[in-house]
Amino acid sequence: MTEIGSKFIEEVIDLTHDGDGVVRAGDLTVFVAGCLIGDKIEFEIVEIKKNYGIGRLLSILEPSSKRVSYAFDTKSLGGGAPLIDLDYKAQLNWKWEKVKKDFERIAGLKLEIRPIIGMGYPFRYRNHTQVPVGINNGEVVTGYYKKGTNIIVPMTEDYLQPELGDRILSVVRSWMGDQSLEPYDRFSKTGKIKHIGIRINQNNEAMVIIVTTFDKLPELHSLVHKLITETPGVVSIYQNINPDDGGTTYGRQYRHLFGQEKLIDYIGDLRFEISPNSFFQVNTSQVSILYDTAIKFLEPGSLDTICDIYSGIGTISLYAARFARKVYGIESIRAAVENAKNNAKINGIQNTEFIADRAELAFPDLLRAGDAINKVILDPPRKGCDKKVIDALLLHKPETIVYVSCNPSTLARDTKLLIDGGYEVKAVQPVDMFPHSAHVECIVLIKRAESRVK
Repeated sequence: MTEIGSKFIEEVIDLTHDGDGVVRAGDLTVFVAGCLIGDKIEFEIVEIKKNYGIGRLLSILEPSSKRVSYAFDTKSLGGGAPLIDLDYKAQLNWKWEKVKKDFERIAGLKLEIRPIIGMGYPFRYRNHTQVPVGINNGEVVTGYYKKGTNIIVPMTEDYLQPELGDRILSVVRSWMGDQSLEPYDRFSKTGKIKHIGIRINQNNEAMVIIVTTFDKLPELHSLVHKLITETPGVVSIYQNINPDDGGTTYGRQYRHLFGQEKLIDYIGDLRFEISPNSFFQVNTSQVSILYDTAIKFLEPGSLDTICDIYSGIGTISLYAARFARKVYGIESIRAAVENAKNNAKINGIQNTEFIADRAELAFPDLLRAGDAINKVILDPPRKGCDKKVIDALLLHKPETIVYVSCNPSTLARDTKLLIDGGYEVKAVQPVDMFPHSAHVECIVLIKRAESRVK
């Protein structure tokens, strides 16, 4: 009988979208963190939901043949890299299968999925990290949370960010010890320093963001001196004030302490100014591949008017604008829209217009204004497109839609709605933007069905 406290020995048959192992306990599907496909494990049932159970890993009795080992302790990365002990080719195979299965399970579509594009060296790729600060045995520590908890796993080297990031973290820990500054305690809700944000560009220049609970913290001036003297490459330092105890890392208030106000980075030959709160894809080398593929699918030409829905700071918009008559970008975050306008200016691109509004409101309004938009780029958040955006697309029927997504499940859902409305899928290209995580990016080329073309 399967009940809380029951113990089982089973082989892991799959992974969840979060990277937890999937096993069977009698008729119950159980999710167990800390294991990989092919592991034979002993686990205990700790929670039973309506359609599944949660298990606690007791031991790995027989490790998967796809497990790999490194010269560093992978457990120090906490819950942020659940697949890191899985051979990288096996990771890519699983992600490819995930895309295929989501289209079949959610949309009922059996599509030809192109081989996933992985990285040659899947480490040190993150250009933006947000690392919690805490205390362990009386010492200041930095590291990521143990999955599902507020417990920080101490980390001295983060093999997913450039080495400059490791040196920055070491300097901040040392400074906190010298100044006797208390890290934020997530249980007592006391302390001063919560997180360290680090942005690093392709020139190995860094912006450091110190997240504090209090507005005034005079000791920060000594940190500025320590960072710029001990970590060459730090070109910008900010304080972010976040007194709230919610799930967001950064608060609304930023204070510029040193150096450049913005970090400069590139995607292809386009130049972007990155503010401390800007959204910028975390894997710069792979994003060039992602955007090049999206533009190849879109085939922008001198007569095309394109709308980039959920345009962020204008990265794909500016990529497309160099080949198109005009590109509209729609984004709800006003700061991102201002960044997009500035990025167009510094790249000398004049045929773009960025609109600060919710996509479900701005896109139908733009269509009613009468500009003949014939191609559309969709790059929504993980929850996918708003239904009103899909409805507007089906009403207007642009000839080409290129959908860029970090969530195959909502991508499959939205694609099915477009197919039911008269579109066809022409190509599906997965790209591994986040090695060692359970996430996978995907680009889908969607064309108006020939039978619907008048």
